[in-house]
Amino acid sequence: MGESEVKVIGKWSSPYVMRVKIALRIKSIEHEHFEETLNPKSDLLLKSNPVYGRVPVLIHHGKPISESLIIVEYIDETWSNNNSPSILPSDPYDRALARFWATYIDEKWFPSMKSIITVETEEEREPYYKVLEEVVERVEDAFGKCSKGKPFFGGDSVGFLDIAFGSFLGWLHVTESLYGRKVLVEAKAPSLVKWAERFADDPAVKGLIPDHDKLLEISKPLQIKWRALAAIGKKY
Repeated sequence: MGESEVKVIGKWSSPYVMRVKIALRIKSIEHEHFEETLNPKSDLLLKSNPVYGRVPVLIHHGKPISESLIIVEYIDETWSNNNSPSILPSDPYDRALARFWATYIDEKWFPSMKSIITVETEEEREPYYKVLEEVVERVEDAFGKCSKGKPFFGGDSVGFLDIAFGSFLGWLHVTESLYGRKVLVEAKAPSLVKWAERFADDPAVKGLIPDHDKLLEISKPLQIKWRALAAIGKKY
């Protein structure tokens, strides 16, 4: 596999880009990485994803694919016969269940974490913390059903739902550091706490979770940016 055949347009801090990186590592696919600045957005990004103009984008043989979970599925299907583990479950019901929970996580988790960083008071943060706590409760229950007693949502190895949820662990630790409030705690989610440790240490993931201090460093300018955008939104 030549490096030029697979390219990824991404940003080091993005949990969505991390998903693509994990999937490519599981499949042992070499790729060329293009680090996106986003301010301004590169011509390559705008050409490759003209609809949303956001990362990640996978380019395979010159053809761009956008949206992280769609890319992960594409990687799993495209390289299904290279003696690597499957990312999605083989059983149709288990596959549908993994997709359901991945969609649920995308709708609830990062938007709430982003809002926690964006708003200014503890009172404003409280409803978003409640959303995160509800997600943890539901996903803790889902882990038991999806893992069937094995180490990961995907069974014996990191799979689709592991990638979908685990990609947010770096930013979760940032919010915990910023506001001193833990969400993933053993008293409420013992299985997920142990799973998170296994996930971070797995060879498919190790080294791909962004550095905590670097994420913490960029959280302040992001907070300023998000607050400014929120203020503009309130005017209309």
